Amino acid sequence: MLLLRCPLLLLLLLPLNSRPQKLPTRDEELFQMQIRDKAFFHDSSVIPDGAEISSYLFRDTPKRYFFMVEEDNTPLAVTVTPCDAPLEWKLSVQELPEEASGEGSGDSEPLEQQKQQITNEEGTELFSYKGNDVEYFVSSSSPSGLYQLDLLSTEKDTHFKVYATTTPESDQPYPELPYDPRIDVTSLGRTTVTLAWKPSPTASLLRQPIQYCIVINKEHNFKSLCAVEAKLSSDDAFMMAPKPGLDFSPFDFAHFGFPADNSGKERGFLKSSKFGRQTSSKLRVDLHRVCIGNKNIFTVSDLKPDTQYYFDMFAVNTNTNMSTAYVGTFARTKEEAKQKTIELKDGKVTDVFIKRKGAKFLRFAPVSSHQKVTFSIHSCLDAVQIQVRRDGKLLLSQSVEGVRQFQLRGKAKAKYLIRLKGSKKGASMLKILATTRLNKQSFPSLPEDTRIKAFDKLRTCSSVTVAWLGTQERNKFCIYKREVDDNYNEEQKKREQNQCLGPDTRKKSEKVLCKYFHSQNIQKAVTTETIRGLQPGKSYLLDVYVIGHGGHSVKYQSKLVKTRKFC
Repeated sequence: MLLLRCPLLLLLLLPLNSRPQKLPTRDEELFQMQIRDKAFFHDSSVIPDGAEISSYLFRDTPKRYFFMVEEDNTPLAVTVTPCDAPLEWKLSVQELPEEASGEGSGDSEPLEQQKQQITNEEGTELFSYKGNDVEYFVSSSSPSGLYQLDLLSTEKDTHFKVYATTTPESDQPYPELPYDPRIDVTSLGRTTVTLAWKPSPTASLLRQPIQYCIVINKEHNFKSLCAVEAKLSSDDAFMMAPKPGLDFSPFDFAHFGFPADNSGKERGFLKSSKFGRQTSSKLRVDLHRVCIGNKNIFTVSDLKPDTQYYFDMFAVNTNTNMSTAYVGTFARTKEEAKQKTIELKDGKVTDVFIKRKGAKFLRFAPVSSHQKVTFSIHSCLDAVQIQVRRDGKLLLSQSVEGVRQFQLRGKAKAKYLIRLKGSKKGASMLKILATTRLNKQSFPSLPEDTRIKAFDKLRTCSSVTVAWLGTQERNKFCIYKREVDDNYNEEQKKREQNQCLGPDTRKKSEKVLCKYFHSQNIQKAVTTETIRGLQPGKSYLLDVYVIGHGGHSVKYQSKLVKTRKFC
């Protein structure tokens, strides 16, 4: 394709615009020789050979572009990419007068006469299209002549892109699609979707730099990256690409969007051929894009359950910034697993197990009218979160560690929904009791400090003396001992801190004694005990259990002690 090789085309395009502009050409030296009169420098709506142009159409206002092919049997490829609206476009060709081609002899005809010879001819239509697909005209042997590309948008003002070349075999600016250009959904979860696709031959065979960009939204598939860009705000926030082996999560669960990070802002998307690490951007609350380098499998995470998403994937040539769309797909995430609700019976203790970071729902529906309702909770391991709602209204939200009791105002025919959320550290175990009977209390009361204190000065080769706090309520206390190895450490002790395991799980030989104890003066609610019959230089793990009136026990924090080796 040779652009504006004769004054004829310049005169033809002279009235289009009066703003001077240097015209594109592939042979700048030849072009300068041809243009002697600077008055002919005008915006000529010329398509340069081998470069993609971006432009804008006003609704119902046609636009025309030109280029010239000087020799017959010239390869030709024209690509038109609609962005945010369907286009009507037509490609036609007019034969040039013999003088215009530069092959005739003698003086050229006057410029005005040459203009009339071209514009009076209708031209031959080669191709036409109406729609929003990326469409191509490709010919291995095109005639010489003046080519016209007419475009029209009847729906709305819109952007579009045009690319034309006379060397399509060598240029190949658009990445080639594989024989199967579909995106496969390989895994589907409640909040994740894993996608896979075949690599572009441009990357695998031609070894050109290709990266893949995924677009996710909840409305429809996109046919071009240009269409995606049309949805963007003018100021996009870029984010870092994922590290190798770690899939990038482009969503924030709360508002379905990238985290608001405005660092390193840059206008537009894929503007520079040097992508670097700036490959992802925030679009809108319902449209997201992430570029992931050259890998061809990706997991999108933090999606909403039971929601349909549309996925598009674009292969982008990082040298040319031109892209090709794979065949998009869509998928609906799985429904949220329905939580089985545990029914609580009035005055009965229920054991609950919760997975790490998991949650359990319980329901309490008193059969009789009540003034107050009491919830007693015994967290066996780490702290758990509890929420109590009465007929949908939130009454309680607290963290519980050890034994806690909550008394709430009752209401006739009320139903209570209890949500228990486990620890982030590991699985949680607990016991819970709900009752409307004020005198019903299955769990024993505990002091704020449940540690066991050992007196080092009272330690002998065969005995240790310990103390622990009690309460104003008369309870039964049982103390147990177990010999452990010298390398027994705090980490092992921590793994055994299940406060819900009672004395019934211990060997009889480990029992030291049981006794009742309480004090009306809370400051004096302290008891001591000397444990005898121990071996010199040995380590022992001591446990104290307090047993309530309902038979349920709570274990104090274990204490590691060691007898003296020499006395």
